[in-house]
This record gives sequence, C-alpha cells and structure tokens, in this order.
Amino acid sequence: MTKMKKIKHEFCDLIPKSVEDGVLYISIPYATAIHKCACGCGWEVVTPIRTDGWALNWDGDTITLTPSIGNWNLPCQSHYFLVRNEIIWVRKSSFFAVTSRTRNIVQILRRICRNIIKKMD
Repeated sequence: MTKMKKIKHEFCDLIPKSVEDGVLYISIPYATAIHKCACGCGWEVVTPIRTDGWALNWDGDTITLTPSIGNWNLPCQSHYFLVRNEIIWVRKSSFFAVTSRTRNIVQILRRICRNIIKKMD
C-alpha cells in the first residue's frame, strides 16, 4: 500500500458507482463526500458534510475537509487531514492517545452520572 500525498476533487450530483483512487467525489445535493482511503487499502470512506459532521471548504481551486479523517473502524486505522488537496498524515500512535483520552473522558462522565443518580435517590 502506498500512502497518497495529494487528492483531486470532483463535484457531482450523484456518487459514481466506481470510486477511483486519489479522487474526492463531492455531492452538494446529498451533502456527502466519498473517496478511497488515502493509505491505498481500497476501502471507501464516506464523509457526511453537515454541521455535526465534516465541513467542506472550496476556495475555487482546492478543497479542505475538516475535521481530520480517522478511519478507526478500518483495518488500516489511517488518520489524515485533507487540506488544499494535500493529504497530511497523522502518526499512527496518535490513535492510541486519542483512544486513551476518550476512555478517560468516558470514565469521568460515568462518575458524574453516578453521583447525579445517587443524589436523586
């Protein structure tokens, strides 16, 4: 697998049946973008463009998609940013740091909920 460094974009009404490597397909009517994972594994990555999903910025020439693409559910677990058609890779170890922080936040929220429930009883 070869990691990509750049991605082209293509605006379309409907997502094509065959998604090509190195192309981000953007459907404005369906507020969705799709591309094959930039690591080269071949998995298709769908990014909903919504206020609670990803934001797309087109400067007339290039696209930026935020936040980052974290493919935690794929075997490759790749993590990268798409900025002005460039692919900026995040080190793999960052996944474990994010997972660890998420676990800590979940534990804190559980404690808070338990305390609230105890006070209600």
